[in-house]
Amino acid sequence: MISGEAPDFSLQALKGSLTSLHGLLASGPLLLAFFKVSCPTCQLTLPFLERLYVGRSPDAPQIVAISQDDASATHSFNLRYGISLPVLLDPSAVGVSPRFPASNAYGITNVPTLFFIEPDRRISLSVTGFEKAVMESLGVRFGVTVFRAADRVPVFQPG
Repeated sequence: MISGEAPDFSLQALKGSLTSLHGLLASGPLLLAFFKVSCPTCQLTLPFLERLYVGRSPDAPQIVAISQDDASATHSFNLRYGISLPVLLDPSAVGVSPRFPASNAYGITNVPTLFFIEPDRRISLSVTGFEKAVMESLGVRFGVTVFRAADRVPVFQPG
C-alpha cells in the first residue's frame, strides 16, 4: 500500500463517464475505497461508507469507491447493499492490459482499502480492512453518525 502522493488514474464510472483522480480532486478532498464484491469485509464496510455519503454535509469531502469487478457484478452488489455513492471500475478482464491499473498503482494487496486524499494529492490516511475507530473518525470529519445503537459492529475485521 502506498503512502505519500496518490497516483493519478483515469477509470470508467459504473454510470459510464471517464473519471480521473485529478478531476475528482478539483472538487476537494476525497475518500477513495477499493473493494471487491465477493469480499465479506467489503460487504460490511461499503454500507457504512454509504451512510457517510448520504448523510455528509454539503462541504464534506467526496467519497468514491473503486470496484475490482466488472460492471454487472458491481451493479448487482450496489443493488443488494443499497450503494448509491459513485463507483469506478478498475478493469480486471483477462486480455485487458494492464489488469487492475489503479489497484496496482496504489499497491492494493487486500480489500477493502481506504485512502483519504487531500487536494494536493497527499494521502493523509490509509487503512486496510474494517476499523470501527477509523469509521467513527471519518464520521466526525463528514458530520455523520456512522453507527446506530442497533448496529452490531466489530472493532476490527481484516480485509
